[in-house]
Amino acid sequence: QVQLVESGGGLVQAGGSLRLSCAASGRTFSYRAMGWFRQAPGKEREFVAGISRSGGSAYSADSVKGRFTISRENAKNTVYLQMNSLKPEDTAVYFCAAGPMYSDSYNYPSDYNRWGQGTQVTVSS
Repeated sequence: QVQLVESGGGLVQAGGSLRLSCAASGRTFSYRAMGWFRQAPGKEREFVAGISRSGGSAYSADSVKGRFTISRENAKNTVYLQMNSLKPEDTAVYFCAAGPMYSDSYNYPSDYNRWGQGTQVTVSS
């Protein structure tokens, strides 16, 4: 099993930046694709970004492309989401997610089966 703990959320003005972090427990981090999802009030959970096990390949949703960047440090068991040029519509709870061990797929929501508790991001206009 892997446990995921997000941090770095908060309140920021439109146009600002935040970096979310997600620390994973155990020794299986480098064997798993990692991703970020978000859920705004009254909306379905949205897949935001995913990254391969090695970190060599990444996916971003069209809604955040060019503004958000996912990265990982396998030596630190940590995945990041750098969020720039934030907009009020980015307001949501952001969840870190992990895929099953040894899976090569990282760019579909169905690639993930473990989630953290989430961290709130609020962007004011």
